[in-house]
Amino acid sequence: MATAERRSSKPAANLSDPQYYISRELSWIEFNRRVLHEALDERTPLLEALKFLAIFSTNLDEYFMVRVAALKQQIEAQVTRRSPDGRSPQAHLDAISAALRPIVEQQHLAFSTDLRQQMADQGIWLLDYADLTTAQQTYCHNYFEEQIFPVLTPLAVDPGHPFPHISNLSLNLAVVVQDPRTQQSHFARVKVPRVLPRFIPLPEPQAKTRKPKTYHWLGVPLEQVIAANLATLFPGMAVQEHYSFRITRNADLAVEEDEADDLMLAIEQELRKRRRGGSAVRIEIQRTTPGPVRAMLVEELGLAQTDVYDIDGLLGLGDLMTFMALPLPDLKAPSWTATVPPALNSLSPPGVDDDDTTLETAEDLFSLLRRQDQLLHHPYHSFSATVQRFITQAAHDPQVLAIKMTLYRTSGDSPIVNSLISAAENGKQVTVLVEIKARFDEENNINWARKLEQSGVHVVYGLVGLKTHCKVTLVVRREDQHIRRYYHIGTGNYNSKTARVYTDLGLLSARDDVGADISDLFNYLTGYSRQQVYRQLLVAPVTLRQQLVSLIEQEIVCQQKDKGGRIILKMNSLVDPDLIALLYRASQAGVSIDLIVRGICCLRPGIPGISETIRVISIVGQLLEHSRILYFQQGYQEVVLLGSADWMPRNLDRRVEVMVPIADPTLQEKLKAILELCLKDNRQAWDMAADGSYRQRRPGVDEETRSVQEQLITNAAHSLTR
Repeated sequence: MATAERRSSKPAANLSDPQYYISRELSWIEFNRRVLHEALDERTPLLEALKFLAIFSTNLDEYFMVRVAALKQQIEAQVTRRSPDGRSPQAHLDAISAALRPIVEQQHLAFSTDLRQQMADQGIWLLDYADLTTAQQTYCHNYFEEQIFPVLTPLAVDPGHPFPHISNLSLNLAVVVQDPRTQQSHFARVKVPRVLPRFIPLPEPQAKTRKPKTYHWLGVPLEQVIAANLATLFPGMAVQEHYSFRITRNADLAVEEDEADDLMLAIEQELRKRRRGGSAVRIEIQRTTPGPVRAMLVEELGLAQTDVYDIDGLLGLGDLMTFMALPLPDLKAPSWTATVPPALNSLSPPGVDDDDTTLETAEDLFSLLRRQDQLLHHPYHSFSATVQRFITQAAHDPQVLAIKMTLYRTSGDSPIVNSLISAAENGKQVTVLVEIKARFDEENNINWARKLEQSGVHVVYGLVGLKTHCKVTLVVRREDQHIRRYYHIGTGNYNSKTARVYTDLGLLSARDDVGADISDLFNYLTGYSRQQVYRQLLVAPVTLRQQLVSLIEQEIVCQQKDKGGRIILKMNSLVDPDLIALLYRASQAGVSIDLIVRGICCLRPGIPGISETIRVISIVGQLLEHSRILYFQQGYQEVVLLGSADWMPRNLDRRVEVMVPIADPTLQEKLKAILELCLKDNRQAWDMAADGSYRQRRPGVDEETRSVQEQLITNAAHSLTR
């Protein structure tokens, strides 16, 4: 109590002071730096390193298309509002440029001087055109004539040919040619076509002339083959010089939902605009590009010098992901097989494929859920044998009357969507909320929505002003003279492809109170319900924020009553300033707080008198940490929740999100065990400092390596032998 009195006697700190908040934009850059580190870590297998290098690049593309583009729009609109860390939009752009340039240079230097040599050492020869033998160059010339030349369209720039539109994320050659008769120089642009492989493999005879040693792959970048054959594109002209460049444009959609008579039509119109791209926000260009060419590109694209990123070596390293397709398991992370939870595994013989022809044990699954809740943890647990099976069996069970589901993102060949179509064809009432505003998945979702509608499924496109981000499925089943609800609530999308690489949690259950809440939720999503109270669920934007506030405040009270305050939170992003301030208050009260935040974290841990009891780690590994788990000790009454919401203003105020309390003590212990494994990780975990920087943990000399992801893979495999 004396400690509490001393704290209360000090002047209260202004917890909204910008000094206590980290820039969201700069925190994201720190996250992507951690992704890059995985590519550079000597412990990462070679092809995995190339994968992380590619992820770093594609992450950065999206960052410019959305976040940097938004800052530029704010500046253009003369927005003066500052972010919680005190920066204006222009100050953020300046800070982004200063922070990113050395990281981008590090990425390209690492690839050109280190990883490319490692590839060669392992028999993967990505060569420059100038290094090819005469026979190999002859092959490339013939390949150009037959496969590339017919696809290319050189575009001149002169008074009769205005500067062409350059599409978003396109790789291009800026070409300067000279007319021998007039000695006048002209500029032309040649787009490197995306319909062809970025890296052209050379056939075996040409490859063998290169090196007698064993090789796995040998090839050359497509743009270099084009550059070496430019004379064919400009006959009668002298090709003087050529330089690669790449454009990034604003790709966020601007839909006036309140004014749209048909939301799907409005989104489709915006998608057509996105294909062309909005205003340019970045140009990546060869460092050797001369001033006149550089100046013309910058001027014509409406860019500033601060938008120019000079690159040494290859542009567009996101294409390195293609090398993951090489059949070289020794150069990848160890393979492993997802398991079926023991309780579900007993429902059918191991190894039986859960397709539509093996669904005669549907009753067994539902009776299992009546007896006990099931916690699913992907990708350690098979998605197809759990979530997909639940939905598919419901689609074919004659006692199931209705299926309701939210779809935010799903795969292009979604088995789940096919099961929903089968359910409708089987005469069941099927309702699906397809969120057609899911960024960069709008077109895919529109296509699925149309296919579902054509099959008789009731499709809802989401709510005006809100994105439906929750992951919920409700199955309504007739049992004797009663109706029972079964449901799945998850942290990840109903996507069988991402379920193999994202760590996500799901709850399968038949508890009446939560089932009734989910019925109310779907009425809110599909009708005119103004549901304001839920029995168990925490639902944004209705109750989630205020209930999170209440949980933190109760933890403060427990700490003040000497019952021991303890909070552990696992999420993707922590941005919301109000909840950050409340966590600071909890820390000032002495509550012990551990935060496991993969990506953006705007909270500063370890500040004396403000956040000294708060610790923050980030886990970046082979699998993308995507699950959200909230733990509050609440004295002697623990509260554990899982769901779809990160702690960002958009999730709490502008999205439909669901967090569900876990009632089963056994499942609570499983979730607590996952959190503890995360906190003990010394392989992929990074400790965050008060200044926003991160330091990766490393096991001591005599310390055992502890990777949470490797441990969970092992645990899942061992569960089958117990």
